[in-house]
Amino acid sequence: MNQNKKVLVLGVASVQMDAIIQLKQMGYETYACAMKKDGPGADIADHFEVINILDKEAIIKYIEKNNISLVYSVGSDIAMPVSCYISEKLGMPHFVSEKTAYICNNKDLMRHALGEGFNGNIAFQVVKNIEEQIQIEFPFILKPADSQGQRGVRLINNYEEYLQNFNISKQYSRSGLVMIEQYISGKELSVNGYVVDGKIEYLIISDRDTWEQHTGLIHKHIVPACNIDKDMEEDISKIIYNACKKLGINNGPVYAQMKLEKNKPYIIEITPRLDGCHMWKLLSYYTGINLLKLTFEHLLNNNTAELDLNKSKDEKYVLEFICQQPNTKADYIEYKNKIESSVDSFKYYNQGDNIRPVNGIFDKIGYFIYEI
Repeated sequence: MNQNKKVLVLGVASVQMDAIIQLKQMGYETYACAMKKDGPGADIADHFEVINILDKEAIIKYIEKNNISLVYSVGSDIAMPVSCYISEKLGMPHFVSEKTAYICNNKDLMRHALGEGFNGNIAFQVVKNIEEQIQIEFPFILKPADSQGQRGVRLINNYEEYLQNFNISKQYSRSGLVMIEQYISGKELSVNGYVVDGKIEYLIISDRDTWEQHTGLIHKHIVPACNIDKDMEEDISKIIYNACKKLGINNGPVYAQMKLEKNKPYIIEITPRLDGCHMWKLLSYYTGINLLKLTFEHLLNNNTAELDLNKSKDEKYVLEFICQQPNTKADYIEYKNKIESSVDSFKYYNQGDNIRPVNGIFDKIGYFIYEI
């Protein structure tokens, strides 16, 4: 084991499984906890315990009992404030404060923190109940103020659709608040960055291709982004840098969803964590840099040497998700040839398993990566 250091990962979904596998490859003893043993990370970890990841005191007791050196999570906005709170309280390594993680997990607070005059922010309204007067013009995006994974996100074209969807979005909000946001109609982008001492040392922009029939639900990530010129890339870089300064993201990974309208980039979401779409794996093929390894080396050993790795960027890579309606049986037959010819792939379920509802509309059941 690596210097007898033990790492606790909050959550056991496939993105946390990625982290657990990486940590094991680095020689660390791995621990994981979740409310249920219902994800692949539970079986991969050296130790698993049934603990609600929002139960801070129970997690602290588990950490102290097992002499754990680091608590972290990947791809989960819900877990980040918990991880940062515990790390601050116990003096464990962490990148951002609990305050920063909490603000980024609450879209209303994030919009307020960026401010109305911030280049890249969009018009928004926080709504407590359906009777409140709407101040944003149709069409707009309706979403929970503090959810993740595109749960409860709807494109609203008129007042009737608003009435039909308000409670659907609200049910996914832990605070009971929903957001109405200006609809940006253009191309979607993902931005994966890495910050060291306030400086963005790594920034890759990729196309975020969504399912046409399901607003905001991811279908493909394509790297590098097409039709992004140097001026737009510099504009995006400045927006991300300024947002990190505003939000207090001075070290570690940063992930943002952005959209373009008339070639102007806008932030849809920004958070101080690795994304929830296995982008680290796609980007490792493209750049040679393993963001997962970098994150843990930086946290545990203050080592950012992974950033020195780089390869030519002539190739283009795609991470494509296989999605299916929840509460149906997983079926990969249609994708058999594509999976076999891919450079990498993963299935969240076995053939014929029942698909658990996550976003409740069109859930991921696997992915594959290929070069184009």
